[in-house]
This record gives sequence, C-alpha cells and structure tokens, in this order.
Amino acid sequence: MRAVITVIGKDMVGILAKVSGTCTEANANIIEVTQSVLQDMFAMIMLVDISGLGMPFDQFAAKVGETGRGMNLSIHVMHEDIFNSMHRI
Repeated sequence: MRAVITVIGKDMVGILAKVSGTCTEANANIIEVTQSVLQDMFAMIMLVDISGLGMPFDQFAAKVGETGRGMNLSIHVMHEDIFNSMHRI
C-alpha cells in the first residue's frame, strides 16, 4: 500500500527533513520525491510505502498534517486507493 503526500508553502530550510522525519517515525518508507521552488514557494510530492506503518493511516495523516501546520505549510496525505479512484472517474 502506498500514499501520496503533497506539500505547498513558503520555501524555508528543513521542509524535506521535517516531513521525511515524520515519515520515519511512523515507519513509512519514502519511495520517490519530487520538489521544486517557484520563486519563494516550495512544492513537493512524495510517494510513500505505508505497508509497514506503525499506526493507523488516519493517525499518520494527522501527524503529517501537524508537521505542516507547525511550519505554516499545507500538507495533504492521500491513500493510494483514493487517489486511484479519483483518477478513474
């Protein structure tokens, strides 16, 4: 099972480190990352393997969201099943 994490916000030092640290704490393995900085805005998409997650998915999503709020970032975590269903319609 996988999840997609999107991060948007003002660029600052440590965004990737904080988000990946939160994933590490939850035992979510980062498979792929793409990021870019557009002027002073940071955008990142992560694909993570959640099959070994050490907590329920909703708790993981809340924890990642909490990390984002602490840095004034918009972070959204979407389970792969939801993502795939959205793109089949």
